[in-house]
Amino acid sequence: MAPSTPKVDAVVEKAKAAAAPEMSAASLYGRFALAGAICCSVTHGALTPVDVVKTRIQLDPVTYNNGMIGGFKKVVQNEGAGALLTGVGPTFAGYFLQGAFKFGGYEFFKQQSINLLGLETATNNRTAVYLASSAAAEFFADIALCPLEATRIRLVSQPTYASGLISGFGKMLKNEGIGAFYAGFGPILFKQIPYTMSKFVVYEKVAEAVYSVYPKKDMSDSAQTAVNLGSGLIAGFAAAIVSQPADTMLSKINKTPGAPGESTTSRLVKIAKELGLKGSYTGIGARLFMVGTLTAFQFAIYGDVKKALGATSGVELAK
Repeated sequence: MAPSTPKVDAVVEKAKAAAAPEMSAASLYGRFALAGAICCSVTHGALTPVDVVKTRIQLDPVTYNNGMIGGFKKVVQNEGAGALLTGVGPTFAGYFLQGAFKFGGYEFFKQQSINLLGLETATNNRTAVYLASSAAAEFFADIALCPLEATRIRLVSQPTYASGLISGFGKMLKNEGIGAFYAGFGPILFKQIPYTMSKFVVYEKVAEAVYSVYPKKDMSDSAQTAVNLGSGLIAGFAAAIVSQPADTMLSKINKTPGAPGESTTSRLVKIAKELGLKGSYTGIGARLFMVGTLTAFQFAIYGDVKKALGATSGVELAK
């Protein structure tokens, strides 16, 4: 191998600089989006059984009144173990799309904040940047997610409705029109935007606290994965508590079609009155377990997939 010289080093650095813009634009954000799609679809898909039980508890608390473990046993006894995978198709597809927009969008909007405010101002106001970037990313992610989430809830709440994603989606579209897919758009925004804001800001703050004591550059890849898992777990608990009432309302409004002439707003008001504060937290135990687990693994998988794809130059604002 030829020895390194100042001239050679200068050429190498120039080549790196020339290549950087390509990775910092569409290619880089595409990799962020793919990493986000993979981490969200894999984790949500794997936790479909927990989601099935959580949704049943929310929709029929009289029958499913023995907590998460009791709910699992009851579903298996009444419908067989296969019922625990009800809605796995729309879950995987919906969260593949949502994860791409959520994680890719979050990185994109953080960079736009830096472009608008400047790096120093954005760093000094990074909590606000985290909140605004995650909210904007989640808004677009929910547009993609909502139709598939509506289909999933219909399949889970009415096991005989259809055999899977394609048939359930087609049946809803034919019988109720495209509006049925967005009947829960309001609740999904009220659920997902606070959820995502809490998720990202708590994750960033916990990870920042850890890295202030144990510098990231000195950590092994496995240690960084462990930090992502721990930070994600805490972020998931916070996100679950903040978004639980809207999650319950989303399950309720997608369970059955509305009455003729009944607006989505009037349905939401009616559901909120029926639930009350206590009712809106029905199934919180199952959801804490589900959201904490999936968020922890999402950030761990996201970090590892980004490295595998060579997308290691994410936007970091921590001091």
